Amino acid sequence: MTYDGPVIRLEHVSKAFGALRVLDDVSIAIPRGEATVVLGRSGTGKSVMLKHVVGLLQPDAGRVFVEGEEITALTGSALADVRRHIGFLFQNAALFDSITVGDNVGFPLRRHTELPEAEIRTRVREKLSQVGLEHALDKMPAELSGGMKKRAGLARAMALDPSILLVDEPSAGLDPITSEEIDDLLVSVKRNLGTTLIVVTHNIPSARRIGDTLVFLHEGRVLVQGSVVELEASEHALVTRFMHSEAGG
Repeated sequence: MTYDGPVIRLEHVSKAFGALRVLDDVSIAIPRGEATVVLGRSGTGKSVMLKHVVGLLQPDAGRVFVEGEEITALTGSALADVRRHIGFLFQNAALFDSITVGDNVGFPLRRHTELPEAEIRTRVREKLSQVGLEHALDKMPAELSGGMKKRAGLARAMALDPSILLVDEPSAGLDPITSEEIDDLLVSVKRNLGTTLIVVTHNIPSARRIGDTLVFLHEGRVLVQGSVVELEASEHALVTRFMHSEAGG
């Protein structure tokens, strides 16, 4: 039986590091095939929320569900099975410096599948072609620009054709033109593959391009949630300032 509820659900999730409560009773439901953009000032728990979704962190209280399955206490092979359906594009792309771009993209395929090497090489070329990096197969990460590293990181995150893609600050360190190109790639992934996106960003122009739903976190809580139009009409002064800024904090 196919699960048709929210792809990701956080129920009353709280997380503290020492005396600092980073998430405070957060409840969010992420619909399938849409892009949810998480906004907020630095230190408001955006990236911590992503890490809960992929099981890198466990909540102090509350529960996390992926495709209807509670993952809050999963470990080992059970958690690895869930992660196979989730791609994660880290803020700095997190490429392995000592291997080529092609081997970076092929890494998840070699680790999590038993595909023959010829098929892996074919898939690597396909993924790099999708992000406009087919020429960079044999390059080392140090030879790439910041935007090219983000593209390579996206190709690696999509290597296993995940149904869910988590993206942490796709615009960080990029010029406006390159940032827009990365945004367009993410929108095409959602539109063409039906991938569910959760994107953390400070960048309001980027949020407008990508987001179907925007979630504004403040001091670890969901302050407001809705479409771009709904957040622009918000009566919260902080949300208004954020939405009408160029960079968004």
